[in-house]
Amino acid sequence: MKNLSLRPAYRASCAVLVSAAAVLAAAVPAQAAEYKVTDNCDVPWINCTEGDIFLFYNSKAYSYNADGSRYVTSWSIFYGNVSDYWGTSRYQGSSLSTYRYVFNGNGSGSWQYMKNNAASVMNCAPADNYRVYYNSGYGGTSQYFGKNGPYGDCNHTDLISALKNNNASQHFA
Repeated sequence: MKNLSLRPAYRASCAVLVSAAAVLAAAVPAQAAEYKVTDNCDVPWINCTEGDIFLFYNSKAYSYNADGSRYVTSWSIFYGNVSDYWGTSRYQGSSLSTYRYVFNGNGSGSWQYMKNNAASVMNCAPADNYRVYYNSGYGGTSQYFGKNGPYGDCNHTDLISALKNNNASQHFA
């Protein structure tokens, strides 16, 4: 029986492995960035000029100071359809950008995630009606919020008990 030498084949396979490792080491890894925004209009790929519906951390009774002259709770502002209050993500080249929706730093609830944390809603849209939903993707129990009144007054309403701190999406109604 003839003795076979594996050295040349072994050397060739090692060279291939070293070359592959060099290529993988030189590859640029995908980058991920996460941002916190209080307004979905601050997301670069969402086209809107201003938010129309405000979601407040506290119920209406606890949103204002004693004389009603200023807010003492945090809010987030949205325009249009939002399929998930957790946020939105998109690849831009090899980078993944994620925008998480949070309450602003105005008072109680400052910088907390918005999803499943709102207690009241104020619709200031001059022409748009909205529904807020229990589930992401516009599912489950919902509540209707009509556009603002004829004199520009915004309708501030508490979420129903099924949606208070259980709100995940919104849609034009």
